[in-house]
Amino acid sequence: MELSTLSLKELSDALREKTVSARELTGAFLERINRFNPELNAFVTVAEEEALAAADEADRRLARGEGVTPLTGIPVAVADTICTKGIKTTCASRILENFIPPYDATAVSRLKEAGAVIIAKTNTDEFGAGTTTGYSAFGPARNPWDKDREPGGDGGAAAVAAGLVPLAVSFDSGGSLRRAAAFCGVTGLKPAYGSVSRYGLAALAPSLEQIGPLARQVDDLALLYQVLAGPDPLDATSLPAAGPGRDGAEVTGPAAGSKGLRIGLPREYFAGEQLQAAVKERVLAAAGILAEKGGEQVDLTLPSTGYALAAHILLAAAEASSSLARYDGVRYGYRSPEATDIDLLYKKTRTEGFGSEAKRRILLGTLVLSAECYNDYYLNAQKVRALVIREFKEAFTKCDLILTPVTPGAPGRAGGERSPLLQYQDEYYTAGANLAGLAGLSLPCGLVDGLPVGVQLLAPAGREGLLFWAARILEEATGRLSPPSFQE
Repeated sequence: MELSTLSLKELSDALREKTVSARELTGAFLERINRFNPELNAFVTVAEEEALAAADEADRRLARGEGVTPLTGIPVAVADTICTKGIKTTCASRILENFIPPYDATAVSRLKEAGAVIIAKTNTDEFGAGTTTGYSAFGPARNPWDKDREPGGDGGAAAVAAGLVPLAVSFDSGGSLRRAAAFCGVTGLKPAYGSVSRYGLAALAPSLEQIGPLARQVDDLALLYQVLAGPDPLDATSLPAAGPGRDGAEVTGPAAGSKGLRIGLPREYFAGEQLQAAVKERVLAAAGILAEKGGEQVDLTLPSTGYALAAHILLAAAEASSSLARYDGVRYGYRSPEATDIDLLYKKTRTEGFGSEAKRRILLGTLVLSAECYNDYYLNAQKVRALVIREFKEAFTKCDLILTPVTPGAPGRAGGERSPLLQYQDEYYTAGANLAGLAGLSLPCGLVDGLPVGVQLLAPAGREGLLFWAARILEEATGRLSPPSFQE
């Protein structure tokens, strides 16, 4: 039995039936991590000792038969921007290279309460400022489909695709989680804003970012989401109740068909030279599958789409300049040994500790928030955001979900140098969901030149279950993908 290829349900059943212990399961995944992570660089930290201790506790829970959930004994990787008590959390930055949080993020607490085993911290761009992992202080992660390619903005998707972990928890402030899922051929969900607590997530752009799950298949994604979701008194922005459509048949039931489902296709997302013809063909084929199953395609227009990305760039930079101000060498994190006074302490620490993209966003955000530029840039960006929200709200009166590409083309070369503007344009299809606080799910819809292509499904807050339902229909029609070089 090759454990790395099994679904969450299959692994959970094996643990309950005692055909494998949680310690054996964790050991098997640690073995794969030790074998393959050197070439993928998907993890910044591997918490072997802590994982084995958690696996032993899961075995005791399974033996008692008390408090057992589908995640009990299941190894899970967590993005390195999410706090894990006693396990290093660096945010892929030199400025937090040796930081060990004294507390768990709410998402991590809920995983532990469910009996999951936190096995490793995944590589990412520094504080999530990027789309490729190329701005990680510890080197870029690699795509398991082609190790010369980037995996998107998070190494968790690469780890899940290669079978180094069955599940991962990451975050998305402009599309990094969904891009990573698309590029690596797995499923990923950016929940609606407030659906999952952000307490314990190292903030970059607090009004845009959201913690979400990654998995190889839709049912696994839905079960992991159910553990993460729900109100949290520690997060003032979390929604007060789970809302409709997050439990029951919509989340975990069979994919009976999409009869009556209205699928919106915004014309702005399918126009333009940046969208490769082969990618467009695969995405529209996915829309066709839902239509064949009884769905109705609805033509939409979202006129502000062309301005949404620019607004996102400005707002994300403005919030980053504020969020990253706390890393100054005074309270925690890196402190420059060359500082002789308070001014030099700030300058030297931040110059030496931050990488190029974090510095770029700090500078741009400080400019955007300055008295001279506030009205022209920040205020106008907020007005565009309000327009984006209004257009999506109007669109959802005409359709139940919106279907779009995730990315315009294939992943770029790992560690390759591209202009910042070109990298920001990678989020053209995903940034709108962050501006509007929508739920967005990415899942594979085929291959182009041997590399995975993703389709994006968008829905309003409270309708994550509808996304799982539609995604399951597509998954059953197209099948799941697995990178050939990591198949045993």
